[in-house]
Amino acid sequence: MSDYFYEPRLGHGLPHDPIKAIIAPRPIGWISTVDAEGRVNLAPYSFFNGFASNPPVLGYSNEGRKDSLKNAEATGEFVANFVSAGLAKEMNITSAPVAHGVDEMKLAGLDAAASRLVRPPRIARAISALECKVTQIIQLQRIGGGLLDTWLVLGEVVGVHIDDTFLVDGIFDTLAAHPIARMGYRGDYTEVVNKFEMIRPTA
Repeated sequence: MSDYFYEPRLGHGLPHDPIKAIIAPRPIGWISTVDAEGRVNLAPYSFFNGFASNPPVLGYSNEGRKDSLKNAEATGEFVANFVSAGLAKEMNITSAPVAHGVDEMKLAGLDAAASRLVRPPRIARAISALECKVTQIIQLQRIGGGLLDTWLVLGEVVGVHIDDTFLVDGIFDTLAAHPIARMGYRGDYTEVVNKFEMIRPTA
């Protein structure tokens, strides 16, 4: 097997940067926030995941000072909405670069539902939504300390909404929910349609 090697700082020498395709599939955090005036923002982030389970902490990475970051700073709250295959088109619409103050939820024809513990609304049709309170906002940096124009927003999950249709014997049926994920490169997504089980070895 031959090995293609490159150092990112020197360039990859390929038609497209392969990093996003290698780190895949990536779950999509469909993040709803509000600004200080209560105006809604909704945007998808594929640099998103869970980072702790007890208490649950999740985060999304914001490249540039976009509204999702500014709103999280201003209010200390956000909601991560579940992206199922049935909402793929709406999710894509909300990725459009629109002016500050435009409600992407309305733009995509989505109905809002009130959250219980935070101000940002959740998507009414989302199979699940995680209400979060911001715990940290970290500006990422390079080796040696140079700051990047990228921020990691971390939040503790304080409220969980689940469509109980997808609770089977008390277990969330992820496969039935048909989550979609980002695969890298322009426009590449995948839908989770099968699974397999492996039990962790015991000592």
